[in-house]
Amino acid sequence: MHKPLRLAAVTAACAVASAALYGAGVATADQSTANSTHEPYNIGLLAKDIDTYYGTHLDANGVYQASPTSPYAKDLAGVDAAAKKYIDTATRRALHKGEKPAVVFDIDDTMLLSLDYEKKYNYGFNYSTWAAYVNQANRPAVFGSPELARYAQSKGAEVFYISGSSEALRPALVENLKKVGDDVNLDTDHMILEDTTNPPSYLGACASPGTWTCTTVQYKSRVREHIETDLGYEIIASFGDQYSDLEGGYADRTYKLPNPSYYIS
Repeated sequence: MHKPLRLAAVTAACAVASAALYGAGVATADQSTANSTHEPYNIGLLAKDIDTYYGTHLDANGVYQASPTSPYAKDLAGVDAAAKKYIDTATRRALHKGEKPAVVFDIDDTMLLSLDYEKKYNYGFNYSTWAAYVNQANRPAVFGSPELARYAQSKGAEVFYISGSSEALRPALVENLKKVGDDVNLDTDHMILEDTTNPPSYLGACASPGTWTCTTVQYKSRVREHIETDLGYEIIASFGDQYSDLEGGYADRTYKLPNPSYYIS
């Protein structure tokens, strides 16, 4: 997640027309409804709807988990089934044409679920508490995502990750991904994190050393452009829980995973 741009629950309540949209596996195409003059959806009711959607429950260790039988899990299963069918066909087609197919994944709430953090911090965000949470390297997987990464690799696609998480969190992210069964291409060439100290030149002027002004769309689309233009891959599919993970081109097909907890512009 591009954490400096992350919005808390108040904004989420205004930006999302209704949590029921997510329960149906559909998010608004344009979530910029915060300027509405109508009374927004009640935050307390929204939080209850989010819990119902996730099937939120505390496990024996006091960690908030999503239920594998929840509407959230069912929506993810639908995305995964469609994506696997497409990846199978698109990878074979690309290889037949002599191309190098690739698949791109976001990490936070695309590979690793942050529901426990959201609940315990009341859908707010603070970088210090977030970093401490990530460094525990104990988030559960987003249902089906590790299997999807392995599936893409098994079909001949190169797997990449593009995350707005800080470079300082790399060791914990790698450890956590391995714990949930995703040990696919976790090296620095394939997992691109936000490095504000030594940003790659292909990000352009918005990522000058020590001065980071890239939006999420600029950052992620320029990394995808680098993967295609400089590294020679054809990105057949890109996965993310935010529209800003997916916008900006350089992917043949995009897959939006549900996330009713926050919105990143």
